[in-house]
Amino acid sequence: MRYLVWILRLVVFVIVLLFALKNTGPVDVGFFADQVIPQVPLIVVMLSAFVLGVLFGLLMAAMALLRRRREVHRLRREAARLRAELSGRPAAGAASSEPVSAASLSETATPLAPL
Repeated sequence: MRYLVWILRLVVFVIVLLFALKNTGPVDVGFFADQVIPQVPLIVVMLSAFVLGVLFGLLMAAMALLRRRREVHRLRREAARLRAELSGRPAAGAASSEPVSAASLSETATPLAPL
C-alpha cells in the first residue's frame, strides 16, 4: 500500500509538472484593490497554486490528526478511570464512585424547552 501511495504521488507530480512546462507564457496576475503583477510566467503561477494547495491540505490533515489525538487521550483517561472503578479503588480526581441511576438523573435534570 505504501508503494501505491508513492506511485500515485509521483504520477500527480509528473502530470502537474508537465502541464506547467507546457504553459510557460507570461500572464498578468491580479490581486485585490486593482494590484497587478505584470508578465509573470504561467509556470510560476501554476506551481505556486499547487504548492499552496498541498500546504493547505497538509494543514487540514494536521488539524484533524491533533483532534483525533486529543480524543484518544481523553478516551484513554476515561478507560483508566473506569478500570480503576471496576477494580474497587477510586480514581484520582473522581468526585464520587457511586453509580448513577436513571431515577437520580430524572430528579436532577431540568426538562427541555419545546422547540
